[in-house]
Amino acid sequence: MGASTTEAYDRLDETTGAKASFTILHPKKQTAPVVYASPHSGCYYPQDFIESSLLNPTALRRSEDAFIDEIYQVCTKFGSPLLKAVYPRAYIDVNREPYELDPDMFDSPLPSFVNTDSPRAQVGLGTIAKIVTNGADIYRNKLHFPVIDERIKRLYHPYHAALRRLIEETRERFGTCLLIDCHSMPSGSPTPNGDFQRIEADIILGDRFGTSCDSWITERTQHLLETQGFSVKRNRPYAGGFTTQHYGEPARHIHVLQIELNRALYMDEDRITPLPQLHDVKRRLQTAIEDLNALAIASL
Repeated sequence: MGASTTEAYDRLDETTGAKASFTILHPKKQTAPVVYASPHSGCYYPQDFIESSLLNPTALRRSEDAFIDEIYQVCTKFGSPLLKAVYPRAYIDVNREPYELDPDMFDSPLPSFVNTDSPRAQVGLGTIAKIVTNGADIYRNKLHFPVIDERIKRLYHPYHAALRRLIEETRERFGTCLLIDCHSMPSGSPTPNGDFQRIEADIILGDRFGTSCDSWITERTQHLLETQGFSVKRNRPYAGGFTTQHYGEPARHIHVLQIELNRALYMDEDRITPLPQLHDVKRRLQTAIEDLNALAIASL
């Protein structure tokens, strides 16, 4: 096993003075054909973004997969790298197409290459989100497309270039790659009549209904998680986002599985602070990660 190393892509960019878009934690040696990615755990909120928002800093974090990178970084102990975003989902969502945008958010017409018909953008959750998870609007004013275009080019594309590199290097080395896309989910959501509909699962596995990875991988992962005491369901309401759809190619020996972890297990969802139970969740997931990596070494 041994200590991990970090590619310091979260340092300040020498040209722009801004933080770059991602960090990669590497094992001392990659021994498993498994890559872990955390696209929504970024927590660097630029000051100008906070000032342009209707929301206070805590409210802006409602969409953040807080602590997910901390939970999964143990994967380096078992021979896998972890790619994690630096910027939050509320600022830029790298689990989308590069240009899924709501035209109503902008002060002028958008270029023709922008996907304005995206269902995700139309509900406020495009590449540049209109709302946070609880439905509150983020921005005070309309956005200027050239500014957003620069944000996408500077942050979105480097993240995906790094992800593609990790996938292809893993596939070249081992003949296959399993990408685990690591997320958290709210414990529930308000209903139109004012009730709260709770999600009745600790974890939801998303494989786009069997198209982003071989079904036996999902089945075995579910078994490993259930062995650790988690209740697990598949694909509803989270079947997988852009990452699973875009990168999952089982025929090319690239498998992608999304894991959504219920936030109520380990954090105060209102204050965005960890609960004492976080330690137990990390311990159980560590065992599942160790077993999953061993399974991938033996079977993929």
